[in-house]
Amino acid sequence: MAKKIQPDEKQPFVSHLQELRQRLLVCILAVCFAFALTYLFKERVNMFLLEPFRKVMPAGSSFIFTAVTEAFLTYFKIWIITAITISSPVIIYEIWMFVAPGLYEKEKRYVYPLIFMGSFFFATGVIFCYYVVMPYLYRFFVSYASEFIIPMPDLKSYVSLTLKLLVIFGFLFELPLVAFYMAKAGIINHRFLAKKRRYAVLAAFILSAIITPPDIVSQIIVALPLWGLYELSIIIARFFGKKEKAHE
Repeated sequence: MAKKIQPDEKQPFVSHLQELRQRLLVCILAVCFAFALTYLFKERVNMFLLEPFRKVMPAGSSFIFTAVTEAFLTYFKIWIITAITISSPVIIYEIWMFVAPGLYEKEKRYVYPLIFMGSFFFATGVIFCYYVVMPYLYRFFVSYASEFIIPMPDLKSYVSLTLKLLVIFGFLFELPLVAFYMAKAGIINHRFLAKKRRYAVLAAFILSAIITPPDIVSQIIVALPLWGLYELSIIIARFFGKKEKAHE
């Protein structure tokens, strides 16, 4: 015969649902507030994202859109992503406050560095992409323009590509942080990473060749920081990795 669930046994589950609802509500309100703030400065936000290509546009060229609602929906996408980015500290805090009671004290000590350093490395990757990669990338594409070929990029495609590049580089720059936690857990060590260095360097140049124009300068500009991140990961794994037991 099934055991009857007492009211006091249901309460923790109900209280968790109530807390989750409240924290989700706070996150939604934070995003809404950030969206309203973003909308007040929408022209600056839009121009910031369009600036990398606008700088290299030749005279007479411009962005275009073919569907009636395309421009508005594209800009709306930019505003939403910007609002989520601005409100991310509140979202991260609410998530942390919800899961923290179920963690051990040792686990909690790793969360604050994870949030801070994760945000730092991601922002560094985005800045590197915006100010280093994109100028070379878009200048190369525009170089194929001529008197008879005028670049008029589709607004939606350009914004999608730009956001994708920013996110990709943001996550690529998380490599040292991933190495730190994997080394702490004993999954990898600095010797393993050092042995795989040649493959990592090759992967860095292959990746740079895929996402940059086919000229050696731009490929080196992208590949060297990626290689540097891998070398930093080796150093981090060496000093912060799980200590290996001495062989008897």
